[in-house]
Amino acid sequence: MPWFKRSKQNISPDSQKKDLPDGMWEKCPSCNEIIHKKQLEANLWTCLKCDYHFRIGSGEYIGILLDAGTFKEMDKKMRSADPLDFEDTKKYTKRIAETIKKLGLFDAVRTGTGKINGTEIAFACMDFQFIGGSMGSVVGEKIARVIDKAYKEKIPLVIISASGGARMMEGAFSLMQLAKTSSRLARLAEAKIPYISVMTDPTTGGTTASYAMLGDVHIAEPKALIGFAGPRVIRQAVGKDLPPGFQRSEFLLDQGFVDIISHRKDLKSTISKVINLLS
Repeated sequence: MPWFKRSKQNISPDSQKKDLPDGMWEKCPSCNEIIHKKQLEANLWTCLKCDYHFRIGSGEYIGILLDAGTFKEMDKKMRSADPLDFEDTKKYTKRIAETIKKLGLFDAVRTGTGKINGTEIAFACMDFQFIGGSMGSVVGEKIARVIDKAYKEKIPLVIISASGGARMMEGAFSLMQLAKTSSRLARLAEAKIPYISVMTDPTTGGTTASYAMLGDVHIAEPKALIGFAGPRVIRQAVGKDLPPGFQRSEFLLDQGFVDIISHRKDLKSTISKVINLLS
């Protein structure tokens, strides 16, 4: 029948559906909503439909949390050496160089000073894009120095954590950073200088085992993965099935490991209120 036929002359390359330009849209991993990048950025990289918090870098957190133009970076070009001459699928030195070139960052944390609603603070923010936010010698040293800055200037300290844990390419050198940062924070606590730890998705491994869980107040973003070891390792250790979502911020809030869960749009005001209370 004629209405089931399509005329060949109506079919042409120009009539085919054009692909969307690359990089303009993002798909929400939680609800599969397709979101234009400009909308996502205007909503502080949270899903407009389900409030899923996308992972973002240190530059975005600096823009969200600190007063415009107040951030002064410290130790910007400090970069990792290769004390173990490590090589897996590629040499560690090559991996570092490629990551620096790709991201414009020299390691997995940015540190410095800035202001939150007019209050001067010492500030550190990890960047998960840099080798999974892993904590090596440079991360530990930069965290230690910004803690010293808070101690010397008697200003509150805020650290934003996003990490897969200690950096395996540096072996025991990375594990030594746990002791280095923890001892500095103990001195800060003795001086009664406030330290607010903010945990984002994910905060795991040696970072959780050190400075991320040593705050005076622990703030987490919604549904952030927070833990030390993976579920399989923990299940083998305790010999029991684990409750669903036991490493998410909501569960940790119920158990007392997290004090506040804050939506990203409220994070600046929440940190500001906590600083005012502790000061």
